[in-house]
Amino acid sequence: MKSPVHRCRDVEHGRGQSGAGGGTSCLQEEQRIPISKDVITSSSASAMWFIRDACGIVCAIITWLLVLYAEFVVLFVMLLPSKNLMYSIVNGTLFNTLAFLALASHLRAMCTDPGAVPKGNATKEYIESLQLKPGQVVYKCPKCCSIKPDRAHHCSVCKRCIRKMDHHCPWVNNCVGENNQKYFVLFTMYIALTSLHALVMVVFHFLYCFEDDWTKCSTFSPPATVILLILLCFEGLLFLIFTSVMFGTQVHSICTDETGIERLKGETGKWGKVPCWEAMQIAFGGPFSLSWCSPFSGLSCKKSPEDHVAIPQGEIIEEDVIEIPLN
Repeated sequence: MKSPVHRCRDVEHGRGQSGAGGGTSCLQEEQRIPISKDVITSSSASAMWFIRDACGIVCAIITWLLVLYAEFVVLFVMLLPSKNLMYSIVNGTLFNTLAFLALASHLRAMCTDPGAVPKGNATKEYIESLQLKPGQVVYKCPKCCSIKPDRAHHCSVCKRCIRKMDHHCPWVNNCVGENNQKYFVLFTMYIALTSLHALVMVVFHFLYCFEDDWTKCSTFSPPATVILLILLCFEGLLFLIFTSVMFGTQVHSICTDETGIERLKGETGKWGKVPCWEAMQIAFGGPFSLSWCSPFSGLSCKKSPEDHVAIPQGEIIEEDVIEIPLN
């Protein structure tokens, strides 16, 4: 998922040197400039990533509580009291598997570095280490003082520039970016499937209770059973609609190689877009396989020492547009 290049722009010097007023520099066609790994990899790439945002933490906790509520109603109101053992086993296994995958995807989306650019690397020493060519320019984010790659945007909640940032989602307490978009897509997909499955079971349970005695179709009293099922139905319908829309939006963004922020800002057509299937393979980490549906792919306890590359220290350059060679 990580792009092997950092984009810079060439500057045409003709106008800036010849005009009496020092005319505005014209940006030519973008070039892909190969650079060292530390430009691409965040300083926290191998560490636990967690945003300390009160609103995001509360939303993430609410998400887990809602899934646990659905788990409680499905198991203790519908499946365990059922007289059909095979029905309970099949639906219980399916529902718990989908719920587990949804929560695992949520955890990976929340605790994965979305593609944060190292903070405070806009120094003369660091830029010189990139070995860029004369006439090129790099851009500094004035908020986090980092060298800003193309297609990166600053997130005011994460307080970092995020590569290919789509949006900041409070429900996962994280940005959706280059490195964790797959897990966000899986989270929306599994939540939608879990909600759909719960709704189907609620409908069948209502039909079963109407045909049979309400006191025999649940261990709870009839009023309590009805209230629990109606709340689950409302929750399932709401999240089915919401996550289905988000899932479709994310898949469309991947296929068109265009993030939500880029669409809002009208930044389309400023980079070479890749075909839909190739973009899907980049986002999901390789050729099509069952690992596309797994939130555990790429999970490892091993830490590579190459992930920690020393960034040359120095004073932050004041200019937001830095031309090569440096003065």
